[in-house]
Amino acid sequence: MSMPPAPQSPYQTPLYPWGAPPQAPPEKSRIGLMVAIIGGVFLLIVALLATLILVGKKVDSSYPRAEFVLAVPGTLLDGGYELAKDDSPVQGRKLERSWRLDWDAKAVHGVVAVYRPHNGDRGDLIVTGMYGRFRNTGQVRARVLADNGSSTSRAKAVVPPKDVTPSGSRIKVDCEVVTRTWADGASLTYPVCAWADGNTWARVADMTFHTAMNVDLKSAARTALRIRSEMLKPMR
Repeated sequence: MSMPPAPQSPYQTPLYPWGAPPQAPPEKSRIGLMVAIIGGVFLLIVALLATLILVGKKVDSSYPRAEFVLAVPGTLLDGGYELAKDDSPVQGRKLERSWRLDWDAKAVHGVVAVYRPHNGDRGDLIVTGMYGRFRNTGQVRARVLADNGSSTSRAKAVVPPKDVTPSGSRIKVDCEVVTRTWADGASLTYPVCAWADGNTWARVADMTFHTAMNVDLKSAARTALRIRSEMLKPMR
């Protein structure tokens, strides 16, 4: 004779009061989930790369085409000045590094050259410039002249930069008057002019004593444009 089941205590709780424990998803479901996550990440990376490429192309198209370079001829101003030193390999490289992260410059090459007058006048004519691809040329000219009179330089602008573009010129020229002081206390006041176009910019510092005695910014601007026409060469 079988015994009747023992009565349950009213205080006894079932082993799983809220139902059976959750079951782990099948192996195939986990694999599918991982594949979906990896696929989503991959598509996100592809979309991000495509966006960066499109942005890069748009930014690149905002720069003018590279068509001209700045050469360093043996003479300037119809032979009136002779090349004394081409410092492009050293100072030009330093210039490139300082402009490498500038948003208005791309594919830059630095040019630094010192010329001396043939007529026996003392002093130097120094051309500091770059060729490459430049946009916002007004801001480029402003930076060029601001660098010339920076707090770390011995050159200080005594007449601030202003537009001195000769009549009829399509290339803008800004000029200023600068005083440079040397360690022995000697000083010289002279004009500095800068142009900037889509492919080139240059700062022309005429530090010859004759020019220093007769600072004429209009004449200095015309000289800067003559130097541009002699240094500008088509890119090969």
